[in-house]
Amino acid sequence: MDTISCEIEEIIEKSIHGKRLSPEEGIRLFSVKDITILGIAADEVCKRKHPENYRTYIIDRNINYTNICTSGCKFCAFYKTSEHRDGYVIPRDALFKKIEETLSLGGRQILMQGGLHPSLILDFYTDLLMSIKKEFAVHIHAFSPPEIVHFSKLQGIPVRDVIERLKDAGLDSIPGGGAEILVDRCRSLLSPNKCTAQEWLDVMREAHKLGMRTTATMMFGHIETIEERIEHLEKIRGVQDETGGFTAFIAWTFQPRNTQLDPFLSSQYQDMGLIGSYDYLKTLAVARLYLDNISNIQASWVTQGAKIAQLSLKCGANDMGSTMIEENVVRAAGVSYQMGKDEIEFLINDLGYTARQRDLYYRVF
Repeated sequence: MDTISCEIEEIIEKSIHGKRLSPEEGIRLFSVKDITILGIAADEVCKRKHPENYRTYIIDRNINYTNICTSGCKFCAFYKTSEHRDGYVIPRDALFKKIEETLSLGGRQILMQGGLHPSLILDFYTDLLMSIKKEFAVHIHAFSPPEIVHFSKLQGIPVRDVIERLKDAGLDSIPGGGAEILVDRCRSLLSPNKCTAQEWLDVMREAHKLGMRTTATMMFGHIETIEERIEHLEKIRGVQDETGGFTAFIAWTFQPRNTQLDPFLSSQYQDMGLIGSYDYLKTLAVARLYLDNISNIQASWVTQGAKIAQLSLKCGANDMGSTMIEENVVRAAGVSYQMGKDEIEFLINDLGYTARQRDLYYRVF
């Protein structure tokens, strides 16, 4: 490591040996220009946590039960208003057909998320869950924290009560969507109608206390600073210290096309620092070095494509994520990478690992 300063070398060695990094040290890692240095270090930490000779993926489907949303996030190209002709709430028979297809392809889980619909009451969601469980033996990973906070406010009951009712109806786990950057400066500018950073974290705490597992996410590369990326990671790490309830961390880059932040459409955001795969891999590696209490980190082939996703498995990731039989939100922003089970397995095997299918809890089969 003679190409980097003694300070950076000490920080990296500290992480490799399992010692916790401070926020200031996390910020310093972003100053490293040579991402191979960070990638090698992150790979060492990953191999210490995952000495097994396999890397994982999951077969599931992202079903968006509605695209009608009152949040109006500036980074979203998917949502529609209630009056829009393309707004929808998925019919029950269409939902069941999607689940049947997922199961026929070897999937055991569905990821179900939607917009913040202004008029669907909690009974709609509990009925939906119960109807799915009645028909299918499938793990339901659904309703991100902004949705749960929305249900709570619309229903006028505490978040904990919402989660309990959803859990009783068949909800198995909660996805980490809607985190974006867990700093209210960013959220007030990009998604002022969505839950606050504290509300997002509180949903996850309550879910973990109720015995549910969840994932944690970060969408970066828009208006946040490096310091705010580390603040986000620090908050995730803090909740994990308290509860141990996060199964994985997933980070992806903001996709601007067709959104209010599209620098090619809006002069207001032309100076926004869009990022590429270099910054993605650097952030992924830093996340592995910083999140010492989260075992699993996913690659984001949905935003980065197959080649960078494969490289991610040498930069701290131990999981290729989902086959994404269906994905609509990133696609609406003009990004349409696709990968099936065979390609994901090839990419993992090509690195010398064995590809293994897993469930949400990272049990392989």
